[in-house]
Amino acid sequence: MKILLTGTTGYIGKRLLPILLAEGHEVICCVRDKKRTDLSNFVGENIKIIQLDFLDEKSLDVIPKDIDVAYYLIHSMSVSTNDFDTLEEISATNFRNSIQKTDVKQVIYLSGIVNEEELSKHLSSRKNVEDILGSGTYNLTTLRAGIIVGSGSASFEIMRDLVEKLPIMVTPKWLNTKSQPIAIRNVLEFLKGVMLNEYTYNKSFDIGGPEIFTYKEMLLTFAEVRNLKRTIITLPIMTPKLSSYWLYFVTSTSYRLAINLVDSMKVEVICKENDLAERLQIKLIPYKEAVKLAFDKIDQQDVISSWIDAQSSNVLAKGISNLIEVPTFGCFQDKREKAVRNEKEAVDKIWAIGGENGWYYGNFLWAMRGFMDKLSGGIGLRRGRKSHTKLSVGDALDFWRVLYADKEEKRLLLYAEMKLPGEAWLEFKIENNILYQTATFRPLGLWGRIYWYAVLPFHGLIFKGMMNKLTE
Repeated sequence: MKILLTGTTGYIGKRLLPILLAEGHEVICCVRDKKRTDLSNFVGENIKIIQLDFLDEKSLDVIPKDIDVAYYLIHSMSVSTNDFDTLEEISATNFRNSIQKTDVKQVIYLSGIVNEEELSKHLSSRKNVEDILGSGTYNLTTLRAGIIVGSGSASFEIMRDLVEKLPIMVTPKWLNTKSQPIAIRNVLEFLKGVMLNEYTYNKSFDIGGPEIFTYKEMLLTFAEVRNLKRTIITLPIMTPKLSSYWLYFVTSTSYRLAINLVDSMKVEVICKENDLAERLQIKLIPYKEAVKLAFDKIDQQDVISSWIDAQSSNVLAKGISNLIEVPTFGCFQDKREKAVRNEKEAVDKIWAIGGENGWYYGNFLWAMRGFMDKLSGGIGLRRGRKSHTKLSVGDALDFWRVLYADKEEKRLLLYAEMKLPGEAWLEFKIENNILYQTATFRPLGLWGRIYWYAVLPFHGLIFKGMMNKLTE
């Protein structure tokens, strides 16, 4: 069977891809930037990557005509603009117009549970996308999920931030809102199970786990799994804006995403009863077990995808190919080189940099820079990294993004996603037992130049100290 997979590099798409390939299907992966996409683990005759942008209808001409099934896994809630609903509408319309020109029999759409008369902007946009997709000439199956619990999911990582960092939480009243969380494993089982299942054609199904919790109960159960004692106090006086700032500063979420999350968390997301799980013979995983399974994956360093990979300041929208050639004209550089005692050990250290491992020197200063970035509306350092030892093109790494990562070539290139009056790159490269470490900054106007000279003394400490640690 030939399957079109949109959102290939997203949290769900990255996990669905190996399942489809294991079933023997031919998968056409849709990506916006091939150079930002690392699917090297899935090489073979049954996988093909096509580059397109669903906001650009003309680019969709590359979609093959002989498609059997298409998965629509696109959303724009985490973008830094206010009009994500408009972007979602354009994407859905272009997708519908393009896919109905193919031989596709079924489109499968993963949406959010919509069971309230007054929906949040996010859930209202999800419903609008469903209506657009439903007007096509193919069979549409919509699966509506609430909180998805799995290693790397947005909801899981936000709860993890809150539970592991705050012994006492003074929280907004929406923590008493009820939800029906579902394990990522069950979501994937539903996505696979409805494929070409005629019973599901032109229908929508709410999918959730076997239990209903308030967000407060979910946090306390999460703490119980982690053997942590936590106290949660809810206050009715916290406005949506204050709640958004609370999430933004305590967790790794962006402020724009925090606003959308708070807006959605005020609405109950409880499944309407249906028999889909029974029909597909899916055993629903309890919430506590789902949390334990997620930590098993984290402990085994086997997190396939993470929401932070898609969370950025949109600076990469121009494409990695336009950023991977580090400029020199009109730029400031901090260049250092030093002999390494052991190339392999040095490369391993470079590939483990950031996240919980820190930056080897001046971690307090890195943390301060991350805090300043948060204050100015940036992403800060809390995104961390998906794996302690592995890096791939497109991965988020604290407030950097991986542009190039070749361990055999011993070269790692990062691009800054922090708030800056300009653009910044950080490169590590080892040749003939010499480590070359280069920080490049292309200033934007006068403020960019002032910024560079203001932080120059700190660069002297941080970059020199980091170089010494990497080569010792």
